Amino acid sequence: MTAPGESKRGPVVQDWVLAFVVGVIQVAGGRGANLSQTGVHSLDVFGYVLLLVGPMALPLRRPYPLPVLLVTITSCAVYLLRGYGYGPIFVSLVIAFLTAAIVGSRWWTYPLAPIGYLALVWPLPTMIGHPADPRLAFGMIAWLGVLVAIAEGIRQRKAALVARRQRAEAARRDEEAQRERRASEERLAIARELHDVLAHSLSLINVQSSVALELFDKKPEQAESALAAIKSASKDALAEVHTLLHAIRSGSPTPVAPDEPAVDAERTPESTTDRRDSERTQDNSVVAEAPPRPAAPRSPAPSIEDLDALLQRARAAGLTVDTRVIGTAHKLPSVVDVAAARIIQESLTNVVRHAPGAPAAVTVRYAADSVEITIDNARSPGTQSKSGPGGGNGILGMRERAHALGGQLIAGPRPSGGFRVVARLPSQVGAQEEAR
Repeated sequence: MTAPGESKRGPVVQDWVLAFVVGVIQVAGGRGANLSQTGVHSLDVFGYVLLLVGPMALPLRRPYPLPVLLVTITSCAVYLLRGYGYGPIFVSLVIAFLTAAIVGSRWWTYPLAPIGYLALVWPLPTMIGHPADPRLAFGMIAWLGVLVAIAEGIRQRKAALVARRQRAEAARRDEEAQRERRASEERLAIARELHDVLAHSLSLINVQSSVALELFDKKPEQAESALAAIKSASKDALAEVHTLLHAIRSGSPTPVAPDEPAVDAERTPESTTDRRDSERTQDNSVVAEAPPRPAAPRSPAPSIEDLDALLQRARAAGLTVDTRVIGTAHKLPSVVDVAAARIIQESLTNVVRHAPGAPAAVTVRYAADSVEITIDNARSPGTQSKSGPGGGNGILGMRERAHALGGQLIAGPRPSGGFRVVARLPSQVGAQEEAR
């Protein structure tokens, strides 16, 4: 990697080398041109100094382009007015002009071309007794036009390169922002899934464990039922966590399609074979194989097609839930179906947590282009509903799910007491949402 000092030193060395080469060309070529012309003043010490003024100023052409150009023009004008004749003294002037036109302002540089022509070629030299060859006068006009065209072409190419770099930098920043946005969306999706998977099951386990502790001595039969419900809920929660982790590791969409059959971990030799094949290196050498582990169980994702199965866990926890379906039920996209089921589960979890003993009602209304889910619960029969720990993310997660699909969710207390959650989700989603 080049150090900053070395990167700055490179152009400086190049400028001094260029100045030396131009100085040699102007001194040697100027002497030859002076000797080959008639009627000109012979080169003296002052003439050689003028030939070296322009090259000596060239190393400063990058930081001071316009002053260097003025110095070279002045040295050329004095050289011609002294009668030393035409020669390669214009080399340093051409280099200084191109540098000033590319690095500096064109509005200060380009007007100097016709001014220099008038002062150095025609008519000023003719007026003071140094007439120029007509062919040289017309040829200089053409060369000045070519010089300005070259300067403008280089300037435009430089501007295009700068614009291209700026576009590439903007595209890179935009790509980084897109990656950060996608990563943030993935983190939020994983957080929602973890909350939906764990909060529902753990809330039911908490309720059932409280019931089991209260009835353990007085009514052991009912306590046994509560413990059985805890076992079932914890088993289902563990299976769902394994399913979620499997989806995250494999990079597949988090929710499993509702019609996907459950996979028995003991009957999937293909997964063991695929895992062993993936442990081979690129040169086809087989590395040491770890003992095969059973694949993570993959249970079907929740669905509102079978409300009784969806509400089985909540009812097993002692929650009374009535259901009602309005309209003609039809197949929903998997992401909509899973989101609706998660909203129902989270709403019932909140009922168990904050209004224990209160009955709940779930209403699913099918329309042509949407499905509406309403979850109502009455006031808790106790003297005071449990508030639970603050800072919950249940309603926020449900609202994010609905908004991500282009729907909406409203949650709040009912005027007659209790709580209501209403979610309206579209029946059709785009390919991008379906792939999530």
